[in-house]
Amino acid sequence: MLFEKTGLTIHDEARATPGYTLFSPLGSYKTHLINMRGDVVHQWDLPGAPGNYAYLLPNGNLLLSVRTEDGPQAVAAKGGHMMEMDWDGNVVWEHVDHYQHHDFRRAANGNTYYLAWELLPEQDHHRVKGGLPETEHADGIYCDIVREITPAGETAWEWRAAIDQEIERYPLNPLVHRNEFAHANTVCPLPNGDVIVNWRLNGLMAIIDRETRKFKWELMEPAFGQQHDVQMLEGGNLLFFANGTVGMDEGPLCGSRVIELDPATNEIQWEYMGSPRTTFFSWFISGVQRLPSGNTLICEGVCGRLFEVTPAGDIVWNYVSPFIADEFPYEGGKFIFRVYRYAASSPEIAGRLPADPS
Repeated sequence: MLFEKTGLTIHDEARATPGYTLFSPLGSYKTHLINMRGDVVHQWDLPGAPGNYAYLLPNGNLLLSVRTEDGPQAVAAKGGHMMEMDWDGNVVWEHVDHYQHHDFRRAANGNTYYLAWELLPEQDHHRVKGGLPETEHADGIYCDIVREITPAGETAWEWRAAIDQEIERYPLNPLVHRNEFAHANTVCPLPNGDVIVNWRLNGLMAIIDRETRKFKWELMEPAFGQQHDVQMLEGGNLLFFANGTVGMDEGPLCGSRVIELDPATNEIQWEYMGSPRTTFFSWFISGVQRLPSGNTLICEGVCGRLFEVTPAGDIVWNYVSPFIADEFPYEGGKFIFRVYRYAASSPEIAGRLPADPS
Protein backbone atom coordinates (compact mmCIF):
# COMPACT_ATOMS: atom_id res chain seq x y z
CA MET A 1 0.00 0.00 0.00
CA LEU A 2 1.36 3.42 -0.95
CA PHE A 3 0.56 4.98 2.44
CA GLU A 4 2.39 2.45 4.63
CA LYS A 5 5.90 3.91 4.23
CA THR A 6 6.43 7.57 5.12
CA GLY A 7 8.39 10.12 3.12
CA LEU A 8 8.99 9.99 -0.63
CA THR A 9 8.32 6.60 -2.21
CA ILE A 10 7.85 7.44 -5.92
CA HIS A 11 9.44 10.16 -8.03
CA ASP A 12 9.36 9.81 -11.80
CA GLU A 13 11.47 12.86 -12.61
CA ALA A 14 10.66 12.76 -16.33
CA ARG A 15 6.89 12.95 -15.79
CA ALA A 16 6.36 14.57 -12.38
CA THR A 17 5.68 18.33 -12.25
CA PRO A 18 8.60 20.15 -10.57
CA GLY A 19 7.77 22.45 -7.70
CA TYR A 20 7.43 22.90 -3.97
CA THR A 21 4.58 21.23 -2.11
CA LEU A 22 2.78 22.90 0.82
CA PHE A 23 0.73 21.17 3.51
CA SER A 24 -0.40 21.68 7.11
CA PRO A 25 -0.82 18.49 9.18
CA LEU A 26 -3.99 18.72 11.24
CA GLY A 27 -3.38 18.72 14.97
CA SER A 28 0.11 20.14 14.41
CA TYR A 29 1.41 23.70 14.80
CA LYS A 30 3.43 23.91 11.60
CA THR A 31 2.97 24.37 7.87
CA HIS A 32 5.62 22.60 5.78
CA LEU A 33 7.00 23.30 2.32
CA ILE A 34 8.88 20.36 0.78
CA ASN A 35 10.91 19.89 -2.40
CA MET A 36 10.43 17.04 -4.88
CA ARG A 37 12.67 14.77 -2.74
CA GLY A 38 10.40 15.30 0.25
CA ASP A 39 12.88 17.47 2.15
CA VAL A 40 11.40 20.29 4.24
CA VAL A 41 12.90 23.47 2.76
CA HIS A 42 10.78 25.99 4.66
CA GLN A 43 8.17 25.98 7.38
CA TRP A 44 5.99 28.33 9.37
CA ASP A 45 5.33 28.01 13.09
CA LEU A 46 1.63 28.56 13.73
CA PRO A 47 0.23 30.21 16.86
CA GLY A 48 -2.35 27.43 17.21
CA ALA A 49 -3.69 24.27 15.63
CA PRO A 50 -4.68 24.80 11.98
CA GLY A 51 -8.27 25.69 11.22
CA ASN A 52 -7.72 23.10 8.51
CA TYR A 53 -5.07 24.40 6.10
CA ALA A 54 -2.93 27.21 4.67
CA TYR A 55 -1.91 28.31 1.19
CA LEU A 56 0.48 30.79 -0.40
CA LEU A 57 -0.65 34.09 -1.90
CA PRO A 58 0.99 35.55 -5.02
CA ASN A 59 3.01 37.90 -2.79
CA GLY A 60 4.63 34.89 -1.10
CA ASN A 61 2.70 35.31 2.14
CA LEU A 62 0.86 32.47 3.83
CA LEU A 63 -2.91 32.73 4.36
CA LEU A 64 -4.12 30.49 7.16
CA SER A 65 -6.58 29.98 9.96
CA VAL A 66 -6.05 28.63 13.47
CA ARG A 67 -8.52 27.34 16.01
CA THR A 68 -9.79 29.63 18.78
CA GLU A 69 -11.31 28.67 22.12
CA ASP A 70 -14.47 30.73 21.67
CA GLY A 71 -17.45 29.98 19.43
CA PRO A 72 -18.94 26.52 18.73
CA GLN A 73 -16.68 23.72 19.92
CA ALA A 74 -18.55 20.49 19.17
CA VAL A 75 -18.71 21.00 15.41
CA ALA A 76 -16.03 19.91 12.98
CA ALA A 77 -13.25 21.92 11.34
CA LYS A 78 -13.42 25.04 13.45
CA GLY A 79 -11.00 27.90 12.79
CA GLY A 80 -11.78 31.36 14.14
CA HIS A 81 -8.57 33.34 13.66
CA MET A 82 -7.53 33.99 10.06
CA MET A 83 -4.17 35.59 9.42
CA GLU A 84 -1.64 36.37 6.72
CA MET A 85 2.02 35.69 7.53
CA ASP A 86 5.02 36.84 5.55
CA TRP A 87 7.80 34.43 4.54
CA ASP A 88 9.47 34.88 7.94
CA GLY A 89 6.33 34.22 9.95
CA ASN A 90 5.42 37.80 10.81
CA VAL A 91 1.67 38.44 10.95
CA VAL A 92 0.77 41.21 8.48
CA TRP A 93 -3.03 40.83 8.53
CA GLU A 94 -5.55 39.11 10.76
CA HIS A 95 -9.27 38.80 11.34
CA VAL A 96 -11.04 37.04 14.20
CA ASP A 97 -14.47 35.47 13.77
CA HIS A 98 -14.93 32.66 16.25
CA TYR A 99 -17.63 31.16 14.03
CA GLN A 100 -15.34 30.79 10.99
CA HIS A 101 -14.84 27.22 9.83
CA HIS A 102 -13.27 25.09 7.09
CA ASP A 103 -12.42 27.35 4.15
CA PHE A 104 -11.21 30.86 3.35
CA ARG A 105 -9.95 32.43 0.11
CA ARG A 106 -8.31 35.71 -0.84
CA ALA A 107 -10.01 37.26 -3.89
CA ALA A 108 -8.26 39.24 -6.62
CA ASN A 109 -9.63 42.51 -5.20
CA GLY A 110 -7.90 41.89 -1.87
CA ASN A 111 -11.06 40.89 -0.02
CA THR A 112 -11.29 37.58 1.82
CA TYR A 113 -14.13 35.07 1.57
CA TYR A 114 -14.78 32.56 4.32
CA LEU A 115 -17.37 30.17 5.74
CA ALA A 116 -19.00 30.81 9.10
CA TRP A 117 -21.71 29.22 11.23
CA GLU A 118 -24.84 30.72 12.68
CA LEU A 119 -27.69 29.05 14.54
CA LEU A 120 -30.84 28.37 12.56
CA PRO A 121 -33.81 29.84 14.46
CA GLU A 122 -35.57 27.08 16.41
CA GLN A 123 -38.84 27.75 14.64
CA ASP A 124 -37.08 26.86 11.36
CA HIS A 125 -35.70 23.48 12.48
CA HIS A 126 -38.60 21.74 10.72
CA ARG A 127 -37.23 23.03 7.41
CA VAL A 128 -34.23 20.71 7.73
CA LYS A 129 -35.27 17.38 6.25
CA GLY A 130 -33.47 14.06 6.67
CA GLY A 131 -30.63 13.08 8.96
CA LEU A 132 -30.77 10.92 12.06
CA PRO A 133 -33.63 11.90 14.38
CA GLU A 134 -32.76 13.66 17.64
CA THR A 135 -29.12 14.30 16.74
CA GLU A 136 -29.25 18.09 16.84
CA HIS A 137 -26.44 19.96 18.59
CA ALA A 138 -27.13 21.01 22.17
CA ASP A 139 -27.31 24.57 20.83
CA GLY A 140 -29.66 23.61 17.98
CA ILE A 141 -28.83 23.35 14.27
CA TYR A 142 -25.97 25.36 12.82
CA CYS A 143 -26.20 26.58 9.23
CA ASP A 144 -23.71 28.33 7.00
CA ILE A 145 -22.82 31.87 6.05
CA VAL A 146 -20.61 32.81 3.11
CA ARG A 147 -18.98 36.10 4.05
CA GLU A 148 -16.72 38.46 2.10
CA ILE A 149 -14.73 40.99 4.13
CA THR A 150 -12.47 43.89 3.18
CA PRO A 151 -8.86 44.08 4.40
CA ALA A 152 -10.23 46.25 7.23
CA GLY A 153 -12.58 43.45 8.26
CA GLU A 154 -15.79 45.08 7.08
CA THR A 155 -18.45 42.88 5.50
CA ALA A 156 -18.67 43.56 1.76
CA TRP A 157 -21.11 40.77 0.84
CA GLU A 158 -22.86 37.97 2.64
CA TRP A 159 -24.97 34.94 1.79
CA ARG A 160 -26.90 33.20 4.56
CA ALA A 161 -28.38 29.73 4.14
CA ALA A 162 -31.05 30.51 6.73
CA ILE A 163 -32.40 33.32 4.53
CA ASP A 164 -31.13 32.80 0.99
CA GLN A 165 -31.48 29.03 0.55
CA GLU A 166 -34.60 26.90 0.13
CA ILE A 167 -33.49 24.53 2.88
CA GLU A 168 -36.45 22.20 2.40
CA ARG A 169 -35.28 21.26 -1.11
CA TYR A 170 -31.95 19.83 0.05
CA PRO A 171 -32.49 17.04 2.61
CA LEU A 172 -29.62 15.67 4.66
CA ASN A 173 -28.21 12.22 4.04
CA PRO A 174 -30.33 9.89 6.24
CA LEU A 175 -27.20 8.53 7.96
CA VAL A 176 -25.75 11.83 9.19
CA HIS A 177 -26.41 13.95 12.27
CA ARG A 178 -28.71 16.96 12.26
CA ASN A 179 -26.45 19.36 14.15
CA GLU A 180 -25.55 21.17 10.92
CA PHE A 181 -27.24 22.18 7.71
CA ALA A 182 -25.30 21.09 5.88
CA HIS A 183 -21.57 21.19 6.75
CA ALA A 184 -20.07 23.40 4.05
CA ASN A 185 -16.42 22.59 3.44
CA THR A 186 -15.56 24.70 0.37
CA VAL A 187 -15.93 28.36 -0.60
CA CYS A 188 -14.37 29.30 -3.93
CA PRO A 189 -14.96 32.81 -5.37
CA LEU A 190 -14.99 33.02 -9.16
CA PRO A 191 -13.62 35.91 -11.25
CA ASN A 192 -17.13 37.17 -12.08
CA GLY A 193 -18.09 37.45 -8.40
CA ASP A 194 -20.09 34.24 -8.20
CA VAL A 195 -19.13 31.72 -5.52
CA ILE A 196 -18.82 27.92 -5.49
CA VAL A 197 -19.91 26.30 -2.24
CA ASN A 198 -19.91 22.61 -1.34
CA TRP A 199 -21.90 20.96 1.45
CA ARG A 200 -21.00 17.53 2.73
CA LEU A 201 -24.05 16.32 4.65
CA ASN A 202 -26.38 16.43 1.65
CA GLY A 203 -23.82 16.07 -1.14
CA LEU A 204 -24.76 19.44 -2.64
CA MET A 205 -22.38 21.53 -4.74
CA ALA A 206 -23.63 24.82 -6.12
CA ILE A 207 -22.65 28.12 -7.72
CA ILE A 208 -24.22 31.14 -6.02
CA ASP A 209 -25.07 34.03 -8.30
CA ARG A 210 -23.67 37.10 -6.57
CA GLU A 211 -26.44 39.42 -7.73
CA THR A 212 -29.53 37.24 -7.33
CA ARG A 213 -28.17 35.24 -4.37
CA LYS A 214 -29.75 32.15 -5.96
CA PHE A 215 -28.09 28.99 -7.25
CA LYS A 216 -27.27 29.37 -10.95
CA TRP A 217 -26.02 25.77 -11.01
CA GLU A 218 -26.43 22.93 -8.52
CA LEU A 219 -25.92 19.19 -8.28
CA MET A 220 -26.71 16.67 -5.54
CA GLU A 221 -25.14 13.31 -6.33
CA PRO A 222 -24.97 10.74 -3.49
CA ALA A 223 -22.60 8.55 -5.52
CA PHE A 224 -19.83 11.11 -5.02
CA GLY A 225 -19.88 10.30 -1.30
CA GLN A 226 -19.79 13.76 0.34
CA GLN A 227 -17.19 15.53 -1.77
CA HIS A 228 -14.57 18.18 -0.87
CA ASP A 229 -12.54 20.94 -2.51
CA VAL A 230 -14.84 21.78 -5.44
CA GLN A 231 -13.11 24.24 -7.78
CA MET A 232 -13.46 25.56 -11.33
CA LEU A 233 -10.74 24.90 -13.90
CA GLU A 234 -9.79 27.42 -16.59
CA GLY A 235 -11.99 25.71 -19.17
CA GLY A 236 -15.06 25.87 -16.93
CA ASN A 237 -15.13 22.28 -15.72
CA LEU A 238 -15.31 21.49 -12.02
CA LEU A 239 -12.64 19.46 -10.24
CA PHE A 240 -13.23 17.89 -6.81
CA PHE A 241 -12.38 15.06 -4.41
CA ALA A 242 -15.24 12.54 -4.21
CA ASN A 243 -14.75 10.95 -0.79
CA GLY A 244 -16.97 7.91 -1.30
CA THR A 245 -18.54 7.59 2.15
CA VAL A 246 -22.10 6.52 2.92
CA GLY A 247 -22.58 8.28 6.24
CA MET A 248 -20.61 10.97 8.03
CA ASP A 249 -17.53 8.92 8.85
CA GLU A 250 -18.30 5.32 8.06
CA GLY A 251 -18.98 3.02 5.15
CA PRO A 252 -17.10 3.25 1.83
CA LEU A 253 -18.65 3.44 -1.60
CA CYS A 254 -15.80 1.23 -2.88
CA GLY A 255 -13.18 3.96 -2.45
CA SER A 256 -12.58 7.62 -3.28
CA ARG A 257 -12.33 9.28 -6.68
CA VAL A 258 -11.04 12.54 -8.11
CA ILE A 259 -13.52 13.84 -10.67
CA GLU A 260 -13.53 16.48 -13.39
CA LEU A 261 -17.13 17.33 -14.25
CA ASP A 262 -18.66 19.40 -17.04
CA PRO A 263 -21.32 21.54 -15.28
CA ALA A 264 -23.11 22.16 -18.58
CA THR A 265 -23.99 18.48 -18.88
CA ASN A 266 -23.10 17.13 -15.40
CA GLU A 267 -21.07 14.45 -17.18
CA ILE A 268 -17.72 13.20 -15.89
CA GLN A 269 -14.90 14.21 -18.23
CA TRP A 270 -12.05 12.60 -16.29
CA GLU A 271 -11.64 10.66 -13.07
CA TYR A 272 -9.00 8.94 -11.04
CA MET A 273 -9.60 6.00 -8.72
CA GLY A 274 -7.47 3.36 -7.05
CA SER A 275 -6.78 -0.03 -8.60
CA PRO A 276 -8.36 -1.87 -6.90
CA ARG A 277 -10.79 0.85 -5.84
CA THR A 278 -10.30 0.25 -2.10
CA THR A 279 -6.59 1.14 -2.27
CA PHE A 280 -7.53 4.84 -2.53
CA PHE A 281 -9.98 5.96 0.13
CA SER A 282 -10.29 8.99 2.38
CA TRP A 283 -13.75 9.19 3.91
CA PHE A 284 -13.37 12.83 5.01
CA ILE A 285 -11.19 15.93 4.42
CA SER A 286 -8.88 15.69 1.31
CA GLY A 287 -8.29 17.86 -1.76
CA VAL A 288 -6.97 18.14 -5.28
CA GLN A 289 -5.05 20.53 -7.56
CA ARG A 290 -4.75 20.47 -11.36
CA LEU A 291 -1.12 21.26 -12.19
CA PRO A 292 0.10 23.29 -15.21
CA SER A 293 1.50 20.09 -16.76
CA GLY A 294 -1.98 18.59 -16.91
CA ASN A 295 -1.14 16.19 -14.08
CA THR A 296 -3.23 16.22 -10.90
CA LEU A 297 -1.96 16.54 -7.34
CA ILE A 298 -4.10 14.66 -4.81
CA CYS A 299 -4.35 14.81 -1.03
CA GLU A 300 -5.62 11.52 0.40
CA GLY A 301 -6.18 13.26 3.69
CA VAL A 302 -6.94 10.49 6.17
CA CYS A 303 -3.58 8.75 5.73
CA GLY A 304 -1.55 11.90 5.02
CA ARG A 305 -0.71 10.77 1.50
CA LEU A 306 0.12 13.33 -1.20
CA PHE A 307 0.57 12.07 -4.75
CA GLU A 308 0.60 13.17 -8.39
CA VAL A 309 -1.01 11.33 -11.27
CA THR A 310 -0.88 11.78 -15.04
CA PRO A 311 -4.06 12.11 -17.14
CA ALA A 312 -3.72 8.35 -17.77
CA GLY A 313 -3.72 7.74 -14.00
CA ASP A 314 -0.05 6.83 -13.59
CA ILE A 315 1.40 7.76 -10.21
CA VAL A 316 4.56 9.80 -10.83
CA TRP A 317 5.16 11.22 -7.33
CA ASN A 318 4.10 9.80 -3.97
CA TYR A 319 4.82 11.20 -0.51
CA VAL A 320 3.38 10.21 2.85
CA SER A 321 3.63 12.68 5.71
CA PRO A 322 5.80 11.51 8.62
CA PHE A 323 4.29 14.09 10.96
CA ILE A 324 2.07 12.63 13.70
CA ALA A 325 -0.49 14.91 15.34
CA ASP A 326 -0.58 15.38 19.10
CA GLU A 327 -3.53 17.77 19.24
CA PHE A 328 -7.18 16.77 19.81
CA PRO A 329 -9.13 15.60 17.85
CA TYR A 330 -6.41 14.42 15.45
CA GLU A 331 -3.86 12.98 17.88
CA GLY A 332 -2.02 9.93 16.59
CA GLY A 333 -2.98 10.60 12.97
CA LYS A 334 -1.37 12.09 9.86
CA PHE A 335 -4.46 13.92 8.62
CA ILE A 336 -4.05 16.62 5.94
CA PHE A 337 -6.94 18.76 4.66
CA ARG A 338 -5.45 20.02 1.36
CA VAL A 339 -2.21 20.21 -0.60
CA TYR A 340 -0.75 22.78 -2.99
CA ARG A 341 2.27 22.75 -5.31
CA TYR A 342 4.03 25.88 -6.55
CA ALA A 343 6.55 26.08 -9.38
CA ALA A 344 9.96 27.49 -8.48
CA SER A 345 9.30 30.38 -10.89
CA SER A 346 5.80 31.09 -9.55
CA PRO A 347 5.06 34.43 -7.83
CA GLU A 348 4.53 32.52 -4.59
CA ILE A 349 8.08 31.08 -4.61
CA ALA A 350 10.23 33.05 -7.10
CA GLY A 351 13.52 34.20 -5.60
CA ARG A 352 12.79 32.69 -2.20
CA LEU A 353 14.01 29.15 -2.87
CA PRO A 354 16.34 27.49 -5.42
CA ALA A 355 15.11 27.39 -9.00
CA ASP A 356 15.57 23.61 -8.99
CA PRO A 357 13.13 22.13 -6.43
CA SER A 358 14.58 18.64 -6.79
